[in-house]
Amino acid sequence: MTVEMLILVLLVVTALGFDFTNGFHDTGNAMATSIATGALKPKAAVTLSAILNLVGAFLSVEVAATITKDVLKIQDGHGELIPGLDTTKALLIIFAGLVGGILWNLFTWLFGLPSSSSHALFGGLIGAGLAALGTSGINWSGITAKILIPALLAPVIACVVASCGTWLVYKITAALADHQKDDGFRYGQIATASLLSLAHGTGDAQKTMGVIALALIATGHLDAGSVSHGLPFWVVLTCAIAIALGTYLGGWRIIRTLGKGLVEIAPPQGFSADASSASIILTSSVAGMPLSTTHVATGSILGTGVGKKGAQVRWQVAGRMVVAWVTTLPAAALVGAVCFALAHMLGNLGGAIAIFAVLVILSAYMYWQAQQNKVDHSNVNADWDDDRGLMPAEAPTPVPAGRETAEI
Repeated sequence: MTVEMLILVLLVVTALGFDFTNGFHDTGNAMATSIATGALKPKAAVTLSAILNLVGAFLSVEVAATITKDVLKIQDGHGELIPGLDTTKALLIIFAGLVGGILWNLFTWLFGLPSSSSHALFGGLIGAGLAALGTSGINWSGITAKILIPALLAPVIACVVASCGTWLVYKITAALADHQKDDGFRYGQIATASLLSLAHGTGDAQKTMGVIALALIATGHLDAGSVSHGLPFWVVLTCAIAIALGTYLGGWRIIRTLGKGLVEIAPPQGFSADASSASIILTSSVAGMPLSTTHVATGSILGTGVGKKGAQVRWQVAGRMVVAWVTTLPAAALVGAVCFALAHMLGNLGGAIAIFAVLVILSAYMYWQAQQNKVDHSNVNADWDDDRGLMPAEAPTPVPAGRETAEI
């Protein structure tokens, strides 16, 4: 096996690792509100979300096509690698970008911050591209149109839509008793959360498919023009399985922040948030825009707090999230750039193995740190304490009377 093929295999494994972290990092986007309101039991919620993420990954390739052409400029108009870029260097750029994305995902997961996995990936790729090729290696127009502008607009639009939806559902159901509203909307949440999980699969799994496709294009195993018509089945299948497994693992730390830390959510609010997020994400996936599901879901949850009279919104927590959002692209870009510099300095296969080793060591350390203050399905719904942050209560908070969990 040639050096290029060995690096390609290592890259594909790392890409699936990113897809896995994307799954557990973003589970909260789809299921945090359903778990917080008791609409679904925690384990049932992540199982349902995993299945629907798996299905959603097979529904479209538009986002994958966007990734292959709108982030890095590694090919000219004739489908050849640009001057000064050989196959090995192109693979190291993509590889370093993936490492940057994974490490930022794990760092923000450790602190329970729902940052964007999409922007972590894009940031890593941009940083590695800048380190390798300079500004000419980045598709700035594509990034602006497909990433930066949607990133600014998506949370605002989601907040407005969810706020209006929340106000409307409370207005329509004003004559009903609270327990009647809550019981009905819990069942409605199962449907909207399921739709949101399906939407997540149509967008986020494809980002990893696009990265693998980019590597296959660089090595000549795939024609760039064929991506919009479909990808090799093994690429779609492995990415779908990886994100589903990550989702099933459950990103409990982030689920806790979204479900308990931002807004005290009632079932009508959860229904509105999930419906708003699903509609926006599905629309963006059809348009080929790799929208951040984290930005959309968080904006929707915040909107439910704005739309419900007297709702408690923890603006301090929201502020920490915004800081994470703003720093994701540059932080992941910095890691991607450093990883490429290290790989390039050590050279070819040795460099790829070195940054893979760095990834494994730092990932293991952050996982170990997380176990010192473990959050899982048993305490994810414990009462939120602003002074304690992620620290769970001594025991899980029982579901109040009249808020029994609905079964699937």
